[in-house]
Amino acid sequence: MDTTALWLTVRLALATTLVLLVAGLPLAWWLATTRNRWRVVVEAVTALPLVLPPTVLGFFVLMALGPRTWVGARWLEWTGGPLPFSFAGLLVASVLFNLPFAVRPFMAGFAAVPRDQLEAAACLGASPWRRFLRVAVPVAWPGVVSGMVLTFAHSVGEFGVALMVGGSIPGVTRTLSITLYDDVQAMRYERALTTALGLMGLAFAALGVVALLQRRRGE
Repeated sequence: MDTTALWLTVRLALATTLVLLVAGLPLAWWLATTRNRWRVVVEAVTALPLVLPPTVLGFFVLMALGPRTWVGARWLEWTGGPLPFSFAGLLVASVLFNLPFAVRPFMAGFAAVPRDQLEAAACLGASPWRRFLRVAVPVAWPGVVSGMVLTFAHSVGEFGVALMVGGSIPGVTRTLSITLYDDVQAMRYERALTTALGLMGLAFAALGVVALLQRRRGE
Protein backbone atom coordinates (compact mmCIF):
# COMPACT_ATOMS: atom_id res chain seq x y z
CA MET A 1 0.00 0.00 0.00
CA ASP A 2 1.18 3.52 -0.81
CA THR A 3 2.01 4.91 2.65
CA THR A 4 2.21 8.49 1.35
CA ALA A 5 -1.31 8.22 -0.06
CA LEU A 6 -2.46 6.52 3.16
CA TRP A 7 -1.14 9.37 5.33
CA LEU A 8 -2.64 11.98 3.00
CA THR A 9 -6.00 10.19 3.08
CA VAL A 10 -6.00 10.02 6.88
CA ARG A 11 -5.07 13.71 7.11
CA LEU A 12 -7.87 14.62 4.74
CA ALA A 13 -10.43 12.48 6.58
CA LEU A 14 -9.42 13.84 10.00
CA ALA A 15 -9.46 17.45 8.80
CA THR A 16 -12.84 16.98 7.11
CA THR A 17 -14.30 15.39 10.24
CA LEU A 18 -12.97 18.18 12.46
CA VAL A 19 -14.29 20.96 10.21
CA LEU A 20 -17.72 19.37 9.98
CA LEU A 21 -17.81 18.74 13.73
CA VAL A 22 -17.22 22.44 14.38
CA ALA A 23 -19.44 23.79 11.59
CA GLY A 24 -21.97 20.98 11.33
CA LEU A 25 -23.09 20.80 14.95
CA PRO A 26 -24.53 24.36 15.10
CA LEU A 27 -26.10 23.88 11.67
CA ALA A 28 -27.69 20.57 12.69
CA TRP A 29 -28.94 22.08 15.95
CA TRP A 30 -30.53 24.96 14.08
CA LEU A 31 -32.17 22.60 11.57
CA ALA A 32 -33.45 20.35 14.36
CA THR A 33 -34.97 23.14 16.45
CA THR A 34 -35.87 26.09 14.23
CA ARG A 35 -39.26 26.89 12.72
CA ASN A 36 -37.78 29.39 10.29
CA ARG A 37 -39.35 29.24 6.84
CA TRP A 38 -35.88 28.92 5.27
CA ARG A 39 -35.28 25.66 7.08
CA VAL A 40 -36.57 23.55 4.19
CA VAL A 41 -34.30 25.32 1.72
CA VAL A 42 -31.23 25.01 3.94
CA GLU A 43 -31.93 21.34 4.61
CA ALA A 44 -32.35 20.66 0.88
CA VAL A 45 -29.07 22.38 0.06
CA THR A 46 -27.35 20.44 2.83
CA ALA A 47 -28.64 17.14 1.42
CA LEU A 48 -27.80 17.99 -2.19
CA PRO A 49 -24.50 16.02 -2.25
CA LEU A 50 -26.52 12.85 -1.58
CA VAL A 51 -28.22 13.04 -4.97
CA LEU A 52 -25.69 14.90 -7.11
CA PRO A 53 -23.13 12.74 -8.96
CA PRO A 54 -19.72 13.32 -7.34
CA THR A 55 -18.19 14.44 -10.62
CA VAL A 56 -20.90 17.08 -11.06
CA LEU A 57 -20.35 18.43 -7.56
CA GLY A 58 -16.60 18.29 -8.12
CA PHE A 59 -16.93 20.27 -11.35
CA PHE A 60 -18.97 23.01 -9.67
CA VAL A 61 -16.50 23.20 -6.78
CA LEU A 62 -13.61 23.34 -9.25
CA MET A 63 -15.25 26.25 -11.07
CA ALA A 64 -16.03 28.03 -7.79
CA LEU A 65 -12.44 27.76 -6.56
CA GLY A 66 -10.74 28.72 -9.83
CA PRO A 67 -8.36 31.72 -9.97
CA ARG A 68 -10.95 33.80 -11.85
CA THR A 69 -13.41 33.69 -8.94
CA TRP A 70 -13.22 35.97 -5.91
CA VAL A 71 -12.31 33.11 -3.56
CA GLY A 72 -9.73 31.66 -5.92
CA ALA A 73 -8.19 35.05 -6.68
CA ARG A 74 -7.85 35.92 -2.98
CA TRP A 75 -6.28 32.55 -2.25
CA LEU A 76 -3.82 32.98 -5.10
CA GLU A 77 -2.96 36.45 -3.81
CA TRP A 78 -2.41 35.25 -0.22
CA THR A 79 -0.55 32.00 -0.91
CA GLY A 80 0.89 32.38 -4.39
CA GLY A 81 -0.68 29.14 -5.56
CA PRO A 82 -4.08 28.08 -6.93
CA LEU A 83 -6.71 26.60 -4.65
CA PRO A 84 -7.69 23.76 -7.02
CA PHE A 85 -5.21 20.87 -7.15
CA SER A 86 -3.98 21.66 -3.66
CA PHE A 87 -4.67 20.01 -0.31
CA ALA A 88 -6.68 23.05 0.84
CA GLY A 89 -8.89 22.87 -2.24
CA LEU A 90 -9.30 19.13 -1.75
CA LEU A 91 -10.36 19.77 1.85
CA VAL A 92 -12.98 22.33 0.78
CA ALA A 93 -14.42 19.84 -1.71
CA SER A 94 -14.37 17.05 0.87
CA VAL A 95 -16.21 19.18 3.45
CA LEU A 96 -18.94 20.10 0.97
CA PHE A 97 -19.31 16.53 -0.28
CA ASN A 98 -19.50 15.05 3.22
CA LEU A 99 -21.80 17.70 4.69
CA PRO A 100 -24.97 15.55 4.74
CA PHE A 101 -23.11 12.54 6.16
CA ALA A 102 -22.31 14.62 9.23
CA VAL A 103 -25.33 16.91 9.55
CA ARG A 104 -28.07 14.31 9.18
CA PRO A 105 -26.83 12.03 12.01
CA PHE A 106 -26.23 15.13 14.12
CA MET A 107 -29.84 16.19 13.50
CA ALA A 108 -31.11 12.74 14.47
CA GLY A 109 -29.18 12.96 17.72
CA PHE A 110 -30.53 16.43 18.52
CA ALA A 111 -34.08 15.33 17.72
CA ALA A 112 -33.81 12.81 20.58
CA VAL A 113 -32.94 15.47 23.16
CA PRO A 114 -35.87 15.78 25.63
CA ARG A 115 -37.44 19.22 25.44
CA ASP A 116 -38.05 19.28 29.19
CA GLN A 117 -34.31 19.14 29.87
CA LEU A 118 -33.75 22.17 27.66
CA GLU A 119 -36.64 24.01 29.30
CA ALA A 120 -35.30 23.20 32.75
CA ALA A 121 -31.87 24.53 31.79
CA ALA A 122 -33.49 27.69 30.45
CA CYS A 123 -35.43 28.17 33.71
CA LEU A 124 -32.13 27.91 35.59
CA GLY A 125 -30.79 30.81 33.55
CA ALA A 126 -28.63 28.93 31.03
CA SER A 127 -28.02 30.84 27.81
CA PRO A 128 -28.93 29.22 24.46
CA TRP A 129 -25.23 28.54 23.77
CA ARG A 130 -24.80 26.97 27.20
CA ARG A 131 -27.90 24.81 26.74
CA PHE A 132 -26.48 23.67 23.42
CA LEU A 133 -23.07 22.71 24.83
CA ARG A 134 -24.08 21.43 28.28
CA VAL A 135 -27.39 19.73 27.54
CA ALA A 136 -27.99 19.07 23.86
CA VAL A 137 -24.55 17.87 22.75
CA PRO A 138 -24.00 15.37 25.63
CA VAL A 139 -27.46 13.83 25.15
CA ALA A 140 -27.05 13.71 21.36
CA TRP A 141 -23.53 12.30 21.61
CA PRO A 142 -24.31 8.89 19.97
CA GLY A 143 -25.64 10.71 16.90
CA VAL A 144 -22.65 13.04 16.93
CA VAL A 145 -20.21 10.14 17.03
CA SER A 146 -22.14 8.35 14.26
CA GLY A 147 -21.85 11.44 12.08
CA MET A 148 -18.13 11.72 12.78
CA VAL A 149 -17.50 8.05 11.96
CA LEU A 150 -19.54 8.21 8.74
CA THR A 151 -17.78 11.41 7.71
CA PHE A 152 -14.34 9.94 8.32
CA ALA A 153 -15.11 6.69 6.46
CA HIS A 154 -16.77 8.47 3.56
CA SER A 155 -13.87 10.91 3.26
CA VAL A 156 -11.42 8.03 3.07
CA GLY A 157 -13.28 6.41 0.17
CA GLU A 158 -14.36 9.40 -1.91
CA PHE A 159 -13.11 9.42 -5.48
CA GLY A 160 -15.03 11.53 -7.99
CA VAL A 161 -14.88 14.84 -6.13
CA ALA A 162 -11.26 14.24 -5.10
CA LEU A 163 -10.19 13.52 -8.67
CA MET A 164 -12.03 16.52 -10.13
CA VAL A 165 -10.76 19.06 -7.61
CA GLY A 166 -7.43 17.58 -6.56
CA GLY A 167 -6.23 15.47 -9.46
CA SER A 168 -3.54 12.88 -8.75
CA ILE A 169 -0.51 14.77 -7.43
CA PRO A 170 1.64 12.45 -5.25
CA GLY A 171 1.97 13.71 -1.70
CA VAL A 172 -0.44 16.60 -2.33
CA THR A 173 -3.82 15.32 -3.54
CA ARG A 174 -3.32 11.66 -4.42
CA THR A 175 -5.55 9.76 -1.97
CA LEU A 176 -5.94 6.01 -1.57
CA SER A 177 -8.99 5.85 -3.82
CA ILE A 178 -7.12 7.67 -6.58
CA THR A 179 -4.11 5.40 -6.03
CA LEU A 180 -6.41 2.41 -6.48
CA TYR A 181 -7.70 3.85 -9.75
CA ASP A 182 -4.17 4.58 -11.00
CA ASP A 183 -2.99 1.07 -10.12
CA VAL A 184 -5.90 -0.52 -11.99
CA GLN A 185 -5.22 1.69 -15.00
CA ALA A 186 -1.58 0.56 -14.93
CA MET A 187 -2.65 -3.09 -14.40
CA ARG A 188 -0.89 -3.29 -11.02
CA TYR A 189 -3.61 -5.53 -9.70
CA GLU A 190 -1.82 -6.85 -6.61
CA ARG A 191 -1.23 -3.35 -5.27
CA ALA A 192 -4.78 -2.40 -6.21
CA LEU A 193 -6.13 -5.42 -4.31
CA THR A 194 -4.22 -4.46 -1.16
CA THR A 195 -5.59 -0.92 -1.28
CA ALA A 196 -9.12 -2.12 -2.02
CA LEU A 197 -9.09 -4.55 0.89
CA GLY A 198 -7.86 -1.82 3.21
CA LEU A 199 -10.63 0.54 2.13
CA MET A 200 -13.24 -2.21 2.46
CA GLY A 201 -12.01 -3.10 5.96
CA LEU A 202 -12.31 0.50 7.02
CA ALA A 203 -15.86 0.67 5.64
CA PHE A 204 -16.90 -2.45 7.61
CA ALA A 205 -15.31 -1.06 10.77
CA ALA A 206 -17.20 2.22 10.37
CA LEU A 207 -20.50 0.42 9.83
CA GLY A 208 -19.84 -1.70 12.90
CA VAL A 209 -19.24 1.37 15.06
CA VAL A 210 -22.42 3.05 13.80
CA ALA A 211 -24.48 -0.13 14.34
CA LEU A 212 -23.13 -0.48 17.89
CA LEU A 213 -23.99 3.13 18.71
CA GLN A 214 -27.49 2.77 17.30
CA ARG A 215 -28.02 -0.43 19.32
CA ARG A 216 -26.91 1.25 22.53
CA ARG A 217 -29.15 4.22 21.84
CA GLY A 218 -32.12 1.89 21.38
CA GLU A 219 -31.54 0.09 24.68
